[in-house]
Amino acid sequence: MENNTHKSGFIAIIGRPNVGKSTFLNRVIGQKIAIMSDKPQTTRNKVQGVLTTENAQMVFIDTPGIHKPKHKLGDFMMKTAVNTLKEVDLILFMINAEEGFGGGDEFIIDKLKDVKTPIFLVINKIDRIHPDKLMELIVQYKEFLPFAEIVPISALEGNNVDRLLEQVEKMLPEGPQYYPADQVTDHPERFIVSELIREKVLHLTREEVPHSIAVVIDKISKRDGKDMIDVMATIIVERDSQKGIVIGKQGALLKEIGKRSRRDIEHLLGSKVFLELWVKVQKDWRNKSANLRDFGFKEDEY
Repeated sequence: MENNTHKSGFIAIIGRPNVGKSTFLNRVIGQKIAIMSDKPQTTRNKVQGVLTTENAQMVFIDTPGIHKPKHKLGDFMMKTAVNTLKEVDLILFMINAEEGFGGGDEFIIDKLKDVKTPIFLVINKIDRIHPDKLMELIVQYKEFLPFAEIVPISALEGNNVDRLLEQVEKMLPEGPQYYPADQVTDHPERFIVSELIREKVLHLTREEVPHSIAVVIDKISKRDGKDMIDVMATIIVERDSQKGIVIGKQGALLKEIGKRSRRDIEHLLGSKVFLELWVKVQKDWRNKSANLRDFGFKEDEY
């Protein structure tokens, strides 16, 4: 007998910064929609990735890493992540097998104790550890919460990701298809473009420019009669010294940021792109509510 039930639901991916949430999301969706950097806390807003299969639609929400906030932006990120837990059908609590249990996990477990939503423990980066260590981790984490499932994976290598998706689909309620089958994210292109540029800045400046950068898209428009999209964007930093680093010697670094960003943006938009980048200093923007609003961190998500 044919099974005609269609399942759908929202799944939050939660965990300490840098456990591989964005890598997992990009692996599942097959496109670069969440920025990847080996610097923690790169995901600021809720990024949704939509996976549509024959019998289900899974909407993944990659939350900002839960951590004790240090400033207004941190507070915003934290509230966004915790509020997400109340809105979803399933929570994937992801940990980094290599790092094992840490203080940040205790903080997250504390937030999860009052949540009624089913929780999967997803142990990521298993390709980097010995199987004995994996068993130790499973025993250790089981003491904290009654997980509905425990699934070890490698988001980077793809190990066991299909099995995790099968388990996720089983847990979801019957429901409609929320998004068209070919849609992979609910974020406007503007947001993804700004994230792609921010990713390049983080990659190329390494430790010199911390998370005190934002990218504002000033303009995205198609040129009349031409297969060309003009993109103008401003990279916001907190200090003059950071502005100098981002621009680089004779503008070399900014040029490289532009070159790499343009390649990804063209892939995303499926068109040739003319990209113009500016760098602007906005002192202490992470602690100013007005600036947070201007840079796309909406207060209704607090």
